[in-house]
Amino acid sequence: MKGESAVKLSGKIAAVTGGGGGIGRAAAETFAREGAAVLILEKDEKMGRETEEKIAADGGRAEFFALDISDWQKVQDVFGEIGEKYGGIDVLYNNASVFWGTKDAALDVLDVAVFEQIIRINLFGMMYCSKAAIPLLKKRGGGSIINTSSSCGLIGIPNCDAYSASKGATISLTRSMAVEFGPEKIRTNCIAPAAIHTPMIYESDLNKPTFDEQKFLTQGTPIRRWGTAQDIANIALFLASDDASYMNGAVLVADGGITVS
Repeated sequence: MKGESAVKLSGKIAAVTGGGGGIGRAAAETFAREGAAVLILEKDEKMGRETEEKIAADGGRAEFFALDISDWQKVQDVFGEIGEKYGGIDVLYNNASVFWGTKDAALDVLDVAVFEQIIRINLFGMMYCSKAAIPLLKKRGGGSIINTSSSCGLIGIPNCDAYSASKGATISLTRSMAVEFGPEKIRTNCIAPAAIHTPMIYESDLNKPTFDEQKFLTQGTPIRRWGTAQDIANIALFLASDDASYMNGAVLVADGGITVS
């Protein structure tokens, strides 16, 4: 860990949903390196414990909490436990979400059950965790909520209508929360990534037999590379820290230029 004078999140308590893998794990480890006590909220116990152990081995502070964000009662129980143990939190990173590849589809052929479940996880899960966390943020005098959208929430992308709906709604709710809770010193912002090389990308692109990775990178991505989990974790760190103290209601697009190309 860095010296106390160098860290950006010294003395802060940060909760990260989906903290067991991908972007969530990168963010949890980054927050810990920057001095935060990290609460790893993860459905997969093995992955959550691995992140907890890695942070501890590196000299950081972390605690794993098993959580299915789509279950409102479990969300209330976990955040209640966090409140009892820690008193409050300073940062909530709503990172957890799903993309179900070919199960998602154009609306006329999309299974209604798939639509409902993706919305329940990606939108309701984010809402549940934010609703449960806001009282804990207030107890610490305010803080930062970081939501996760996608390029799908900003532009039209075919054959992923449920995912797009969940991510567009995330942006709208982010803006409403920013207005509602800004006066109480709770900042709410959103990251909109795309083409990040994590396990989720195999659901969206790399498992498709017709996908031409080289063509995508040279013609579809102006920056000519995949994004990394650390790229997004760095943005989350900025939004979690006091460096972003005047940012509220912002949507930070991190897609290598895909949405503007």
